[in-house]
Amino acid sequence: MTYCQERPVSALKPLKKAVLPVAGLGTRFLPATKALAKEMLPVVDRPLIQYAIEEARAAGIEQFCLITGRGKTQIVEHFDVAYELERTLEERGKTDILADLRSQAIEPGALVTVRQQVPMGLGHAIWCARAFIGDDPFAILLPDDLMLCDTPCTAQLAEAYRETGGNVVAIEEVPRDRVNRYGVLDVEKDMGRLVSVKGLVEKPPVDKAPSNLTIIGRYVLMPEVIGHLSHMEKGAGGEVQLTDSMAKLIGNQPFHGLRYQGRRFDCGDKAGWLEAQIAFALKRPDMAPAVRAFLTKYT
Repeated sequence: MTYCQERPVSALKPLKKAVLPVAGLGTRFLPATKALAKEMLPVVDRPLIQYAIEEARAAGIEQFCLITGRGKTQIVEHFDVAYELERTLEERGKTDILADLRSQAIEPGALVTVRQQVPMGLGHAIWCARAFIGDDPFAILLPDDLMLCDTPCTAQLAEAYRETGGNVVAIEEVPRDRVNRYGVLDVEKDMGRLVSVKGLVEKPPVDKAPSNLTIIGRYVLMPEVIGHLSHMEKGAGGEVQLTDSMAKLIGNQPFHGLRYQGRRFDCGDKAGWLEAQIAFALKRPDMAPAVRAFLTKYT
């Protein structure tokens, strides 16, 4: 099957791969990100990238591809085995912490990295993972979008993928005056939880947006999108936009938006990152009482 050939629903494959673009510079968090990858910024006691990996694993994902850039080696090292640390924890009897670390380990060979040498947009980043993707469906998780959901967001998408047999993107409604910041859906039919899509527009002018339903950083896509990305067509901002190539799948394959259940925190923004700290801490029984107590000092 060639990348641009239509995939019949009967050929549905299990969703086992995820691509995580982590090549961004994190300029909004300078000077903190001068020596620290933005994906390693912690929310409570876990870096953003770990939340994304854990979310993907909860959806049955078994293989991971990190699209990296210069200065991102610490992300890979985070998922490596730290023998000295584990030995020290064992010697000191910190078995609970050690067990937690080991439970996060990724199977040998299940994590690969691909270098995006030039920042040419999200579409270009995904195209860089073409050999990893091959002829399989794959999820995309943008670690900047931190999700707080009872059922992990990617697991919700995986369920919708099994139901619809095609491309599914997580969506949420935003105020009309903010639609020019996102990829926006042109809706064919609104079925409540699922929305069938007849078009996509990347960062449209407010007065020309087809709806206020916008795509967030969670996707399940068919591999045929790579064939469209390979043309390297420039879109909004002069970059290779993933949205533009996804739009070309519509009409050849099922394409739906999913109103996910949960909350998204934009951790590429300082205020969003700070809000995530509080929200995630309040969900933890070991931290919630102390956090509620100190919050009263600032209200």
